[in-house]
Parts: sequence; structure tokens; C-alpha cells
Amino acid sequence: MVFKRLLGSLGVGGPTVDTVLEGGPVRPGGVLSGQVHLKGGSSDFQIEQITLELVARVEAEHEDGESEGVVAFDRFTVGGGFRLAEGEHMSVPFSVHIPWETPVTELYGQPLGIIMGVRTELAVAGAKDKGDLDQLTVGPLPAQEAILEAFGQLGFGFKSADLELGHIGGTGQTLPFYQEIELTPAPQYAHAVNEIEVTFLAHPGGMEVVLEADKRGGLFSGGHDALNRFTVGHEGAEHRDWTAEVDAWVRQMVDSRGSHGAPYGQGYGHQDGYGHGHGGHGGHGGYGHGEHGHDSHGHDGHRRSGPSTGAVVAGVAAGVAVGIVGGMVAAEVVDEIGDAFEDEEED
Repeated sequence: MVFKRLLGSLGVGGPTVDTVLEGGPVRPGGVLSGQVHLKGGSSDFQIEQITLELVARVEAEHEDGESEGVVAFDRFTVGGGFRLAEGEHMSVPFSVHIPWETPVTELYGQPLGIIMGVRTELAVAGAKDKGDLDQLTVGPLPAQEAILEAFGQLGFGFKSADLELGHIGGTGQTLPFYQEIELTPAPQYAHAVNEIEVTFLAHPGGMEVVLEADKRGGLFSGGHDALNRFTVGHEGAEHRDWTAEVDAWVRQMVDSRGSHGAPYGQGYGHQDGYGHGHGGHGGHGGYGHGEHGHDSHGHDGHRRSGPSTGAVVAGVAAGVAVGIVGGMVAAEVVDEIGDAFEDEEED
């Protein structure tokens, strides 16, 4: 629980809400469970609806530079339609499925610096108040963990992770934003790329892996971005030689002669047939749903805030704190979540 406050819209004496999530990280597409604890106020109240909202701190790029805001990307009604007596204590259990594209917030127990939470909204007597906010911790799917582990084994290092507003063209992305995990190059590729960005777009049948390489310029050519997309399944991830497979992905990108990335679907990947729209997830909050032509426009000049720790992803298991954000440790990230969303509510 990040913070708990009296429901301001009801004034002094209103009910209070405290949502407690079950311990441990949830995986993308997995079940998030917990309890909404209510305490009655100085009189009886009709609880019309209890809603959980998944929210994230997201970056947006525009002509004037870069800004940050809060995006809500899913909502669940978990209770309501009952009377809460004066001073009464009541708990409402819930279990909901989070979206498959939900960003990963930690790896090997170390935070990656992604600010994401579960906001509880209580509708009482026609008034609504976002009365509680809790940190949402999401661990990787087996294939996601295996791919990042393979990058680490190849010598790539963790640089930073962030959430970008927009849509990656040519993919089945459904959320209004996507996660980018930025890696410093392995020694054998340092001559060819400045960094590699990894994006996972999971769905029930498998996962798209979008790689973007910031390629260095040559003697007679300037630097540019190379893009490619690969698809993998959820089953049998533990039996694949991910190190060799990921190395082949990177080599394909490095060897690409295209000005802005190799065509999707080469090598180990293939183009899927599902739609390119946003799907049914609501992206209401600080931003709208602008299309992000990731497949046709280079990201020259893109630089994102975050630590340049150079921590090897494979070394996270040994306790390397790759989740430090500008010097913040994990406990401070929790406070940052509350501050971020309080700022959004004031705007």
C-alpha cells in the first residue's frame, strides 16, 4: 500500500479504502489478486462501485521535446451495490487478469525503474474518489526472461527501461504505449551499434520481439536505426538455445544495409495476421492515442533518462541493482509512484 487517505469528495467522516495486493510479482497476462479493505465513516454510506485501474507513468515525444504523464490502461469493477454501515469493516476480494502487454517492472527481483500502479476508485452516493494507490510489480514471462538472459550472456548490458506513448506500426500492439528496454552493446558489436532497444508485445498465442539498433555510421555513411520484429511462442521456451537465436537476430540487424531497418518477418520471425489497432484497452489519462510509426521513421537523436550503469542483464541474478533510476533505490521508487499520480490528479 502506497498511501491511504480519507475520501476528500465526501468530506470528513467518509469511508476509507485500503487495497492490499497479494505478495509477489504477477506476470503479463496473469492473475492479479488482493483485497479491498473498507472502513465505514461517521454514518452509513451506499457503496455504488469499487473499480481498480491500472496506471503507468509514460513518456511522450513531441516537437518541443519530451514530457511525462499518467496513462490508465485497464479498468476492472470488483464490487459495489451494498451499504457500508457506520464504522463497519468490510473486505472485498478480487482476482483479475492483467493485459498480456503489461510492462515488466523487475528482473530477478531487481526493479527496472518502471513506475506503474493499481489505483482504487470508490463511487459513493454519486461521488467518485481515487482513494488508494498501490505499486504494481510485474515479472517477466519465461520467454522474456530467457531472451534478456541471452542478451546478458552475449555481453550486452542494461542501460535503462521506459514506457513510450504511441503504437509500433506493423504489430498487433493493443495498449496505447510500449516498453523499451535499452541495452549497451556487447564488445563484439560495439563497432557497429551504439545501443539496442528491446520491446516485448505478448499475446495469448505467443509474443512479438521488436528490436531496434542504433547503428554507428561508417566512413561514407551516417548512423541510422535498424528495426526488425521476431515472433516466438510461449511453449518450450526452456528448450531453445536462446543465446544462439538472439545472436542471430542481432547479426541480422547489424548486417542489414537498409537505411531504416530490415523488413519485418526475416530470419526467425514472421508477420502475423492480426490487426494493427489498439484493441479494447482504454488509454485514458494524461495522453491520447497517437499512432507511432516506429517501422517507418528513425529515432535519430533519441536519448532517454535513466542510469548508465552498464550492468549486465545476466548479472542481475548476482544482485546487480539494475533498477536504480537516477540513484533511486527500490523503496524510493514506491514513493515516486505516489508522487507521480498525485501530480497528475492536481493537473
